[in-house]
Amino acid sequence: MATDRKLPARARVVVIGGGVGGTSIAYHLAELGERDVVLLDRAELTSGSTFHSAGLVGQLRADPTLTRMNTYSAELYAKLEAGANPVGWVPCGGIRLACTPERLQETRRQIGWARTFDLPLREISGAEAEELFPLMSTEGVLGASYLPTDGYVDPSQLTYSLAAGARAGGVRIFTKTRVLGIDLRDGRVHRVRTDSGAIEAEIVVNCGGMFAAEIGRMAGVRVPIVPMSHQYLVTDPVRERDGSHLPTLRDPDNLVYWREEVDGLLMGGYERDSRPWAQSGSAFEAIPSDFNGKLLSEDWDRFTEIGANAEARVPVMGTIGVRRMINGPEAFTPDNEFCLGETEVGGFFVAAGFCAHGIAGAGGVGKVMAEWIVSGDPGLDVSHMDIRRFGKHYGSPSYTRKRVVENYETYYDIPYPHRERSAGRPLRVSPAYSWHVEHGASFGEKSGWERVNHYESNVDGAIPSCDSASLRPHDWAGRNWSPAIGAEHLATRERAGLFDESSFSKISVSGRGAAELLNWLCANDVAREIGAVTYTQALNARGGIECDFTVTRLAEDEFMIVTGTAFGSHDVGWLRRHAGADVRIADVTGQFACFALWGPRARDILAPLTPADLGNEAFPYLTAQETTVGDVPVRALRVTFVGELGWELYCSAEYGAALWRTLWAAGAEHGLVAGGYRAIDSLRLEKGYRLWGSDLSPEVHPYEAGLGFCVKLDKPFLGREALLAARERGLTRKLACLVLDDPRHVVLGSEPVRVDGKVLTRVTSGGYGYSVGASIAYAYLPVELAKPGTRAEVELFGTWVPAVVSKQPLFDARGERVRQ
Repeated sequence: MATDRKLPARARVVVIGGGVGGTSIAYHLAELGERDVVLLDRAELTSGSTFHSAGLVGQLRADPTLTRMNTYSAELYAKLEAGANPVGWVPCGGIRLACTPERLQETRRQIGWARTFDLPLREISGAEAEELFPLMSTEGVLGASYLPTDGYVDPSQLTYSLAAGARAGGVRIFTKTRVLGIDLRDGRVHRVRTDSGAIEAEIVVNCGGMFAAEIGRMAGVRVPIVPMSHQYLVTDPVRERDGSHLPTLRDPDNLVYWREEVDGLLMGGYERDSRPWAQSGSAFEAIPSDFNGKLLSEDWDRFTEIGANAEARVPVMGTIGVRRMINGPEAFTPDNEFCLGETEVGGFFVAAGFCAHGIAGAGGVGKVMAEWIVSGDPGLDVSHMDIRRFGKHYGSPSYTRKRVVENYETYYDIPYPHRERSAGRPLRVSPAYSWHVEHGASFGEKSGWERVNHYESNVDGAIPSCDSASLRPHDWAGRNWSPAIGAEHLATRERAGLFDESSFSKISVSGRGAAELLNWLCANDVAREIGAVTYTQALNARGGIECDFTVTRLAEDEFMIVTGTAFGSHDVGWLRRHAGADVRIADVTGQFACFALWGPRARDILAPLTPADLGNEAFPYLTAQETTVGDVPVRALRVTFVGELGWELYCSAEYGAALWRTLWAAGAEHGLVAGGYRAIDSLRLEKGYRLWGSDLSPEVHPYEAGLGFCVKLDKPFLGREALLAARERGLTRKLACLVLDDPRHVVLGSEPVRVDGKVLTRVTSGGYGYSVGASIAYAYLPVELAKPGTRAEVELFGTWVPAVVSKQPLFDARGERVRQ
């Protein structure tokens, strides 16, 4: 296609990268009326990874947002196929095989997810799969799923079609234009320098694919991706074309996938012996400057396992000729999620790290990114794709590589609940880490932190008065479960529990404008007296919940925010996006240890260790004081996330080990138990405490979530007008608490929920409550149904389990225990 010749001196938006991501964003910007857009590519369109992509379009994902994005992609491709520039879209349907009992369970769980999106995914037998894909063998197949609206597309045709649409909307496209540098001014992008001249820009979008990390470094931004060698082959003809199409076929237990390619087959997979490309050791990736439209050398040895598996499933693979082997680099992220959104550099956006499923997501990526650029809001909950989710440790090429390699090699593994990664561990540890190891801690990892899930040493005294084995949940919820979780839960309710929360993100906000900024961003009133602790949400312009945290006022011009372990980078980014020059924002997580002492005997344990008066009048709930505990200076916050009396104790990290030992020794006579995060989650479920990222999201407002008590409409704040409008319209849905009839059926999240036989919603979070002896699930229901007594059903692995909407909270409904 023709491209523009003379680079303009300026443009409002410059998109770097002419692959499927860059052209999709340009296309959608034009659809939104953005006319001053320039797209640059170092060579020709599609010459990075797009031209060698396999082109499969599968819609259903574990993540609701990505499912919606992929579904939109399929709809867009069908629309483009019917237009002037067809994309080679073939809606042939897709089969996913299950060859183990566990995979069949996963299949049934996925079918449940599909119900919540109105996707016609259904379970089929091996024989039915063979009817649809006659070349396959049913040996070892226990079942399968089939989605008739899945398909495949020609990646190059798709890219050129999107580019044509973008040009028709006024976008100017410049190929053979290499970006040499990106200049900043006052913390924002200012100019893009190329080998054809410089162009000033308000917004720059890095869609560089495997080159995105290199482009990011030009702006001082880390994009944590690694190019991985990904191989597939194309066979000679396997059948005569008769106008029909074979569905795509995935066999995750054997690590392989297929789609038809003209009259042959395209077959690839995810081998256990992977190969990063152009990046090794502690150095950044070094992609050759002339690597445009090129492939890597064929690596048949590494393809041996996949080839053998493919022949077993599709026997003709053993006799048919191979037309060609494709070995091309694909950019993968450490968590197999896209890198999207605005970075810490104002106006510098990223859309990269497509992890070999970018063709399926490209339409949705373009739509989300265009809306984000134009309105400042992506319109969907993309927090798990937001580039701001990555902490500073992903600035390390070696750490990033370890995580990416592990992620690639486990691409088709079943994502069991509480599955833990092992690469790059341990990295970030609490000052009490050695103590935890010595006392039998079972660790999980989040954001690089080693966190105690539970202590195996607590198993011996597990769940007094109960047969602990009889409490093991059915199916997947029983995996990685331990009776120690119940022991730690009940000990906290009955006596006291000590929890290491050092991984919780801590953010310092200070300066002359700190109070004004936080009171504008927070729906609650946080600019209160010194020592006040406020639970609040920060909202977007739609009234959706962008952040959920506590704010402690330390001085007239200084505040401390405490948020979830995985949300620190995101929340810092949100704050900085709105802050002026008179506010300083710093992530101080590693500077402080944090230990939570909760339970009815917490005051008895702590009082002998501190000069502070811990009585209700002297130290009320939701206040903070500076004091000492034993020999350690601490900041004590009287807060809770388990619904019990207690304090979170913060100290400078070098005192952490001493503080933990002091608290542990003092608690011995009171029956203190050390607990982990699995017990915390169980305790918070009983109290109805919400979690951001599951119960709360940018698509949910506080009134729907039952957090109206955190909203102060008598002051201005971001999102206030949207909340007023929502309140005027009236609630249509509300977060409800369901108790399942069978306590051993325990939800994992995302299960469909139906009332009177109609699927209405999905589970946001849930688990087992040991104090109330119930299986608990939360879900947004229509407001008229979100009332106690409503009967409902929750689908777990193909079985509909009866449940009832219950009054919240299930435990200590009057909230007396936290104030005792």
